[in-house]
Amino acid sequence: MSRAGIILGMSYDLVVWVGERPDDADAADAKYDELMELLESDDGSPANPRLVAYADALLERWPADARVSPWVVEPLISDAVGDVFPFGVQFEHAEVVASYAAGLAIKHGLVCYDPQEGRLRP
Repeated sequence: MSRAGIILGMSYDLVVWVGERPDDADAADAKYDELMELLESDDGSPANPRLVAYADALLERWPADARVSPWVVEPLISDAVGDVFPFGVQFEHAEVVASYAAGLAIKHGLVCYDPQEGRLRP
């Protein structure tokens, strides 16, 4: 995924953000929509350090320079803006990577949203 979904359809996309976990599906969808609008009007805000630490943890598990990287965009953190971090995973790695990434987001106190399924993970 690159800048609010330009590559949608070619990857399995996740969006991780800093903030409170929405209480229900409607609130999660509304927050996702709000964040996508923010990305489209990108003011060049640097990624929140918590998101950078999260991306670094993902890269510890699956380095970008590995022979087979699951990441669609490199550097992985390149599409993060402020408190939102959208990223894409190659389809062949989606099941394992998305599950791990969602669990890791919880460990980092972040929220993980799956736009394909329109739901929070896990």
